[in-house]
Amino acid sequence: MIYAEINNLKNYYGLGRYLDEAISYLDSHPLEGIETGHYEINGKYLYMNVFEYETIAEEGAFFEAHEKYADIHIIMDGEENIGVSDISRVTVKTSDKESDLIEVAGKVEHYMKLIPGKALIALPEDAHMVKLSPRQPSTVKKAVLKVYMDGGSKGI
Repeated sequence: MIYAEINNLKNYYGLGRYLDEAISYLDSHPLEGIETGHYEINGKYLYMNVFEYETIAEEGAFFEAHEKYADIHIIMDGEENIGVSDISRVTVKTSDKESDLIEVAGKVEHYMKLIPGKALIALPEDAHMVKLSPRQPSTVKKAVLKVYMDGGSKGI
């Protein structure tokens, strides 16, 4: 997991070629004013989804991980908490290799507060629970860059 100011992400160049490409993309493409939707950047290796939703209580949240992709979470409007646990400390409930989605259950080890200007990179070893309300439900606009990690976490 990497939790940093967006403008400090360039300090993480060298962790993977598509992660480098994602950081370069974010450096040259400001997200202010971007519309919700799907954005192709480099085919299956790097793409972005922009969402707008209401944050929720932890009891209703989905806890997930990925084997091949890292997720870069960036809030443009609002705030949300993301719960993160090492994949070795949770239990796999379901796994869909085609969509690279692993549903997990277990205890959240760390809560990271995402606000505009911050970024959270959930690497393949990081199970993450998203859309969590920091205090009460609120509207969030968020970009998630999906970054292929050259053979999973071993590629970083």
